Amino acid sequence: MTKYIRRAAALCALLLVALLVNATRVQVFQSRAYDDSPANRRPVIARWGQPRGDIVVGGRPVTGSKDTGEQLRYERTYRDGPLYAPVTGFASQRYGTTLLEHAEDPLLDGSDPLLSFLPFWNDITRDRNAGGEVVTTIDAAAQRAAYLGLGARRGAVAALEPATGRILALVSRPSYDPGVLSGNGPSATDAWTRLNGDEGKPMLNRAVRQTYPPGSTFKVVTAAAALDNGVIKDLDARTRSPAPYTLPGTTTSLANEVRGCKNASLRRAFERSCNTVFAKLGVDVGLGAMSDTARAFGFNGADLRIPFSVAPSNFDTEMDRAQLALSSIGQYNTRATPLQMAVVTAAVANGGAVRSPYLVERTTTAAGRTVATTNTRTLRQAMNPGTAKRLRELMRGVVEDGTGTNAAFPHATVGGKTGTAQHGIGNSGTPYAWFIGWAQSDDAMEPQVAVAVVVEDAEARRGDISGGGDAAPIAREVMEAVLKTTDHHLR
Repeated sequence: MTKYIRRAAALCALLLVALLVNATRVQVFQSRAYDDSPANRRPVIARWGQPRGDIVVGGRPVTGSKDTGEQLRYERTYRDGPLYAPVTGFASQRYGTTLLEHAEDPLLDGSDPLLSFLPFWNDITRDRNAGGEVVTTIDAAAQRAAYLGLGARRGAVAALEPATGRILALVSRPSYDPGVLSGNGPSATDAWTRLNGDEGKPMLNRAVRQTYPPGSTFKVVTAAAALDNGVIKDLDARTRSPAPYTLPGTTTSLANEVRGCKNASLRRAFERSCNTVFAKLGVDVGLGAMSDTARAFGFNGADLRIPFSVAPSNFDTEMDRAQLALSSIGQYNTRATPLQMAVVTAAVANGGAVRSPYLVERTTTAAGRTVATTNTRTLRQAMNPGTAKRLRELMRGVVEDGTGTNAAFPHATVGGKTGTAQHGIGNSGTPYAWFIGWAQSDDAMEPQVAVAVVVEDAEARRGDISGGGDAAPIAREVMEAVLKTTDHHLR
């Protein structure tokens, strides 16, 4: 009898071991396959079964969570949704996530292992940590100034802190309320259909995902290339620049919107935005050097993330000399996002060094413990420090005596460049109005803000230099808001 008891006990032990091995196989080694199965609703229920962590601007959350009492219990809510939509994106139970809500999704929904001291234990128990917080670099006053400045017009604004790369404002108009997409009912479906059918494309983040011909604002890059490569040595020396200028290898003449550009010095050509001078300068510099300078500023780079992706800006590397002439004044195939042109401006303001732009200051647990911080990172040196100093001088001239006087404001030194970019078939579209600029308080040691503004449907007459009339006042309000915030923090 004892022999049979021992055999039964051994069999039971063997079955117990087999059961534990199978449980381990299912719970540990095959858990990911079960989690990822479309038939498994538990991860979705768990994902929306607790409040989502918040995105923070200026110490205040601009997001929240609402208890619906349904199976997918918590829906995302937004404070000042249209104002911050280009920063937050949306988090929808039906349509997924975008922008910061997507880039920081694991932290916000509590699944990031960095939120836990024992992440392996969470894998076994299937526990989920409370969602963490994403603290942004956005200056609330600058964001609101940009949003109100654009008003009902289509366009975008990007503002940076030149010394660090911190993004202070990121605005796109028209905008939308991300909260209308949060749920999974008919209202979310209707909102999705309506927003996607809107010809104004309110869900398009024009500040980072739309590229435009930069027009005359690109002359900053051309001037940097000319100065760095010794094509121009004296800002006030007359250039050999005919007006009009016949594009090389063609019979096509390029004219100016203003008079007094023939053989104008670089200073005068920059202040008056002479197309003929800069088109010829680009040809004189040459395709290789122009391409290198554009690349140093960030053009043709496809890997920029802030932490969500940014559309690459373009400067062609294979062109004939006529195309190079047009590209050097921001036309032909040259295209840039507003963020890219803010980076160009920030490099000028920062002695030629290009800082990597970033939107997240730090991430924390729900209890406030820091999970990660973003450090200032230098991407490259776009130009010599001496060239940057001379470009700041030229940009000050634009605001003090040239086309950008609408960007000036008291108690600050302001530099800028206006631009009017042609587009459409045969350049038939209303020109885009551009302004890029930087500002420095009278008592500051270095520029505190760099900004780029583009207005798609400028109100000025087609023949006007509308960058100064439409975009510069918006830039002024943004820069003034940043300087007021900075001065307040210093007191």
